[in-house]
Amino acid sequence: MRLIPPGARDTSRMLDGSNVCGQGCPGSGAGGLREEGRRGETWGMRSLWRVSVVLGVLMTMGWVQAADRTVLLVAGRPSHPPGMHEFRAGMLLFEKCLGQVPGLKVRVASNGWPTRVEGDKRVDDEAAFEGVDAVVIYADGGGGHPAIQGNRVALFDRLAKQGVGLGFAHYGVEVPKGDPGEAMHRWVGGYYEHQFSVNPMWKPEFVTLPGHPVTRGVKPFATHDEWYFNMRWVPGEKGVTPILVATPTDKVRKGPYVHPAGPYDHIVGSSGRSETMMWVHERDDGGRGFGFTGGHTHGNWSDPNQRKVLLNAVLWIAKVNIPTNGVESDVSDADLAANLDPKKR
Repeated sequence: MRLIPPGARDTSRMLDGSNVCGQGCPGSGAGGLREEGRRGETWGMRSLWRVSVVLGVLMTMGWVQAADRTVLLVAGRPSHPPGMHEFRAGMLLFEKCLGQVPGLKVRVASNGWPTRVEGDKRVDDEAAFEGVDAVVIYADGGGGHPAIQGNRVALFDRLAKQGVGLGFAHYGVEVPKGDPGEAMHRWVGGYYEHQFSVNPMWKPEFVTLPGHPVTRGVKPFATHDEWYFNMRWVPGEKGVTPILVATPTDKVRKGPYVHPAGPYDHIVGSSGRSETMMWVHERDDGGRGFGFTGGHTHGNWSDPNQRKVLLNAVLWIAKVNIPTNGVESDVSDADLAANLDPKKR
């Protein structure tokens, strides 16, 4: 796919090198370059100048065209009352928002995992993961976390070794400690551990944002949600970069938490400490991951900055260049109301 700025001439022949002075160019010899005179040199310099101009325009627009990249968004099964844990609606909303990113293909798998029918049974469809550059899971976690069922940990380990980016949102950052927790350490550097981490409903104010591609275009914001904190990090927090950080009040630390109600002494005793609600992770093998602990309340995706930081993270783990102003997207009330799971009130 070519990206040509409005009103600009298609210079892609220069970008792919087919029209840079070589054999057959005016004044070229057997090696494709004039050894004497200024004509060939001047032509070549003009070509390079034109290439730099085109690349500069693309950089200004925020995109440099690259090979197609593919992201798989895995939405969990219906969960919680209406307006909460709207995994399918959320992922379809992200798909829409990412639709304007050049060279990016986005697929959504609903109901917890990609599956196919084999005989009279529905089984995992591992082919859905072939050729993907990133996988994001937004689903219920704990013992029922979709990525730790059956042989899926081995699948994700293989994907990680191939350099595939892995991301987890809201309840999707929680797994049992032990082998599942160690897997999350490998994939994204941290996870929510039951009765070590906490899940209060509160409104952290994300005022200071780090200089990182994931924060491009993101302005300070605050949304009232079930923002988890006190993750169980990989030793030394190796490869972990906090993205959304705020300091809970003592009232928040004392609970009640959503479940269990708490309070926990180690949380109360950490009064005044800042906490991380979103992070990114760079693995030793060059792969990338992220964890995002908000996302309980579907309506909060109307906040452009909460939405942007998540969309930027999806691009980052897929190794797609993030625009200077981040992923721009417009979301209407109708967009938010679309694709909600049918739930009893």
